[in-house]
Amino acid sequence: MKKELELLREAMSEHGLDLYLITMDDDHQSEYVGDYYKEIRFISGFTGSAGKLLVSMEGAWLWTDGRYFVQAEAELSGSGIELMRMGQAGTLLLSEHAGSIIPEGGRLGFNGRTVSYTESKELSDKLSKKQADIVTDLDLPDLFWKDRPKKSCTLCRILPDSCTGEPSSSKLLRLREEMKNLGAEAHIISSLDDIAWLLNMRADDVRYNPVFLSFFMIDGDRMSLYMDPGHLSDEVRTYLGELHIDIKDEDGIYEDIRKLSSDSLLLDTSRINAAIGAAIPKHIALIDRMLPTTAFKAVKNRTEKDNLRNAHIRDGLALTRFMHWFKKHVGSGELTECSCAERLHEFRMENEGFMGESFETISAYGSNAAMCHYSPSQDHDRRISPKGLYLVDSGGQYTDGTTDVTRTFCCGPLSYMERLSYTITVIGCLRLSDAVFPEGTGGAVLDQIARAPFWQRHLDYDHGTGHGVGYMLNVHEGPASIRFRSAVSAKPDYGLREGIFISDEPGHYVEGNHGARTENLLMCVKDMSDPTESFCRFDIYTLCPIDKEGIDKSLMDEEDMALLDDYHKKVFDELSPYMEGEDLAWLQEACSPL
Repeated sequence: MKKELELLREAMSEHGLDLYLITMDDDHQSEYVGDYYKEIRFISGFTGSAGKLLVSMEGAWLWTDGRYFVQAEAELSGSGIELMRMGQAGTLLLSEHAGSIIPEGGRLGFNGRTVSYTESKELSDKLSKKQADIVTDLDLPDLFWKDRPKKSCTLCRILPDSCTGEPSSSKLLRLREEMKNLGAEAHIISSLDDIAWLLNMRADDVRYNPVFLSFFMIDGDRMSLYMDPGHLSDEVRTYLGELHIDIKDEDGIYEDIRKLSSDSLLLDTSRINAAIGAAIPKHIALIDRMLPTTAFKAVKNRTEKDNLRNAHIRDGLALTRFMHWFKKHVGSGELTECSCAERLHEFRMENEGFMGESFETISAYGSNAAMCHYSPSQDHDRRISPKGLYLVDSGGQYTDGTTDVTRTFCCGPLSYMERLSYTITVIGCLRLSDAVFPEGTGGAVLDQIARAPFWQRHLDYDHGTGHGVGYMLNVHEGPASIRFRSAVSAKPDYGLREGIFISDEPGHYVEGNHGARTENLLMCVKDMSDPTESFCRFDIYTLCPIDKEGIDKSLMDEEDMALLDDYHKKVFDELSPYMEGEDLAWLQEACSPL
């Protein structure tokens, strides 16, 4: 039993609580959070990016999704915490489980700033059946987390129009026009990437995500940005002043919400915390829907598309040179998961405009690759043998775009199952990227294209096939996705349209043995062969060879092989002008017809 869990129970007892909830969220319901907010890691030892921990005096339960089942099982071992596999048959929702175990008239506590408003309401509904109380202002781990990291506060930087393709003043006008169309007098934005996109500003408050901790509110003619003043240089203060935006203390958002006099408020209740929800005056009519900025930023403009293409050429060169280096040295038996991740970082560092990774590199050999989001460390660094499969999922943040790419490399002899896993991920990835579909088609429909080679063999994978990707922002961006089911959201499927930038990443994982995944990023474009322009297709932006050594051609039909050859021709045509010598010769062979 972890001592931190016992300390939490002591604090619960002192506050008269039967249950206590900890989420993986920050004050803004971000997917990735700063170290200050990683209370679940501190209490449980689980290091994944998605999870919720419910603790009683007798038990503890952690909910996470399919990306982390294998990892969580290992990391929770011996902790006294039971893994709850979200989306699996027989697994209760957290609110259902809390409602079933809390005693009559009991008390549940949590920090209302790090629990979503939606989750708070679900819990309230379930617990009301037992006349239980909810206490929403308790951050119990803070009482005994003695060396807790500080909240991040980095300097903001302003992006030029040549980078964004649209000034913030224009975006603000578009937002106000949409508010008018929806009949909203006031508007709250809590999500960090929406604020960064709207104001054409970036910072480094969350590792891998170039955002800054803040809230934004429009109340009639007034616009206010709530943030730590340490974010602001004189240049940024002047810039915000010219946009007629008031700068206020971050915590001031709660009092200003309580003082709202507007009659209607636009917000997305799934993306605000419970403390914000509780502060909204009862007389205000809520217009609860997806944020206009979320829909705006999902559709990339011409400048963003051009810049993203250039960023992917440079990123493709780095990953291709890494692949060449890996294949050259894998037979030595000297490579490790950490050394490969470090070498890939060095290749990216050579690129103009590289700002850092867009997420923690997944460098996984053998059975470690069966953990979808495994990342090595000096304590867990496996040597790569000249056999089996090595998976590397990585990406970069550039001054002109965000990248995310997965390749699985053949290290030597493969078993039949390894070759099968690898080949069907390539087939699924290429078939999806070749899809033609009516504009507005939902991702759930397209997901079946990638999964068909798996389902035909009674196989599957426990994660979505595609997620939206931000522009110089979060590598995971809503609302677009390609998935036929969701363990975390019941929102309507968002249709794909021109300008959506999305991943294509089927995978197959055999616990304790191996994992394989192939990922490209796709831009949704009009199919110009359609005179009505009502159909769309995908343009592949990712440029890196797919390892032909692991392919079992007997599993592919002629169309599959043609798709792979066509993709490799595209890779060679795009990258070869920037290569020479040994690198160019290797690229030519890697991209030769199957």
